[in-house]
Order: sequence, then C-alpha cells, then structure tokens
Amino acid sequence: MIYLLLSILASTLIFICFKLFDKFKVNTLQAIVVNYIVACTCGLLSYQNPIRISEIVSTKWFYGAIALGFLFISIFNVMALTAQKNGLSVASVASKMSVIIPIVFGFFVYNESAGFQKILGIALALVAVYLSSVKSKSTVNFKKNLLLPIILFFGSGIIDTSIKYLETTYVSENGIPIFSATIFCFAAIIGIATLIYKAYNNQFKFDSKSLLGGLILGVINYSSIYYLLKALHFEGSESSTIFTVNNVAIVMSSTLIGLFFFKEYISKKNWIGIVLAIISILLVTLA
Repeated sequence: MIYLLLSILASTLIFICFKLFDKFKVNTLQAIVVNYIVACTCGLLSYQNPIRISEIVSTKWFYGAIALGFLFISIFNVMALTAQKNGLSVASVASKMSVIIPIVFGFFVYNESAGFQKILGIALALVAVYLSSVKSKSTVNFKKNLLLPIILFFGSGIIDTSIKYLETTYVSENGIPIFSATIFCFAAIIGIATLIYKAYNNQFKFDSKSLLGGLILGVINYSSIYYLLKALHFEGSESSTIFTVNNVAIVMSSTLIGLFFFKEYISKKNWIGIVLAIISILLVTLA
C-alpha cells in the first residue's frame, strides 16, 4: 500500500507542477522534454546492475517500451489539444474515465476477483471521477470535436493496460528502473526531435525556466511510474484495485489542492464526487 500512496502523491505533485508552470509562464513543451530526459536519468541511476545496451535491446519488453514512449508524449499532446478545443473538463474526464480499460482487462485476462462490492466500488469510482472533474460553470459539448476525447480516452487506457501487461509478463522487480528509463528515453527522443523540427522552422525560443521546471517534473514523473509499477508488482495486488484507487485518489486530492491552494471553484457536484471517491476507495480496498 505504501507504494500506491507514493504513486498517488507523485501524480498529484505533477498536477501542482503544471499549475505552477502556467502561473510562472514556463514553456510547457520544453519542460516536458527536459522532464523525460531527467526521468530517464533517474531510472538509469536507480538500476543496480551494469547497464548493457545489447541486453536491454534483447529483452522481451523492449519494443513495448518504445511504443509506450511514443504514447506517453503523444497522448500528452492530445490532452493539451482536447483541453484547448473541448475544454479542461472534457480532457480531465476523458483521461481519468479511461481507468475502466485496465480494470476490464484485469477481469478477463488475469481472472481478478469481481464480487458485487468491488463492482459497486468501481462503478461509484467512475461516477466520482466525472463529478469531481466536471465544472458546472463551463459548457461541455461532447458532440463537438469528438475525435480528440475518444483518442485521449483510449490512449490513456492503453498506456495503463500496457504498463500492467508488460510489468506482469516480462519485467522482473529489479528490472523496473531500467524498464521505466527506457520508456522515458524514447519519449525524450521524440520530444527532442519535435524541438529540433520547431527550431528548423524558426518556431523555437529557448526558455531557461523550463530547465528547472523540467528537472523537478522529471523526478516526480519518474517516481509516479516507478511506485505504480512497484504497487502492481506487489504479490497479491490486483490491477483493478490498484488502478481504481490510484485514479480516484488523484482526482480527489487534485480537486482539494485546487480548492485550498489555487482557490479554484468547487461546485456541489464536485463535493459529491469527492465523497463518492472516498466511499469507492473503501469499497474496492476492503472487498
């Protein structure tokens, strides 16, 4: 449980970082690229065995890590576009509701338990995520630009499901750091290539603040993935429980932080969502 709590804490700190990026006018794209470089470095430094490129390439999870690196940076960009064109509420709901994909995957592929109490908790969690994320003062139109929210929903779900599958099938516990580092490495390569392309087209202006922002974000980002993998790897843990508690707790804590530290508006629906989130976590963890 301690690994799950640390993953939730790190993921919530990512939310705080992005809020601070906006406040201090940090170039988000540049900070994200630096973040992936730092996260990759953290993984390499955490790996206790000698690092041999040939051994990494020969692992069964290598090509999956390449695909995940591409998904990591691509889905983030889709999230940004969704927030710009459809609104922040749609982006938040689409990404967090995707938790249903790894949960269903766990039921059918790993034959995880699916008692009434657990199913009720998961159902309440989905409602809680929606109510905690939706803003009553904003107009949300799901019929407009449906493609982006759909891509975000499936992309986020595929990322969580793929991480669980690769971790369970091919990654040993002492191989988690190098597995994480490889994912971040390829995300960084794609990000650097994007910046080079922008520079070639005279669309790049270096932002020195992105270095510090990316450094902090990178350590936090690596921690969120590392501890999530450790939680999933823990003997006796079920992915349906881990992903449900993880996503709902992140939405709940982020909402409360937005209220108390960033003075964001919290509607009655949001408060109902927070209460349902607590109930759903209790139902799932005590099932």
